[in-house]
Amino acid sequence: MFANGSFSPIYSIIPFAEKYRDDMIFMVLEAKDALGRVPVLNEDLLDVKKNYLDKGDMFYLAVDENDRVIGCIGYNSVPGTTEARLHRLYVKAKLKRRGIGTRLLMTMEDYLISHGKTEAHVHLGGREYFESRLFYPKHGYREYEKDMMAKVLRTEEI
Repeated sequence: MFANGSFSPIYSIIPFAEKYRDDMIFMVLEAKDALGRVPVLNEDLLDVKKNYLDKGDMFYLAVDENDRVIGCIGYNSVPGTTEARLHRLYVKAKLKRRGIGTRLLMTMEDYLISHGKTEAHVHLGGREYFESRLFYPKHGYREYEKDMMAKVLRTEEI
């Protein structure tokens, strides 16, 4: 139990499956609404298979014990490099600060390393994404230009 009396949800991190598409989209729109943003759909989420999986990239979901999507994260490779761009790290608004985002990020970083990626980049979005500006530095990401952060995932042995 957390200090505020709430419990941590039981959930799994799984690769994207089409049957979760609509639930994921709803969760992302709800998360944006909770930030006070006009919830506009990210076009890439309409076809995760085409925009991530068919390109050889990955997209993960956090799914609770009721088979509902409570979080997500994806990445796209940067062509011609061993770098990746992280996208769409969202956690259901009422379940934030329970380690779900951290677990999604760690799962993705482990996947990236196992697939030869050496650096992960993330665009922070506008100032309304204030949580991202606090979250990523806690996980080793450093700003290298305005609204962009990166983390070296591994260094090559000499």
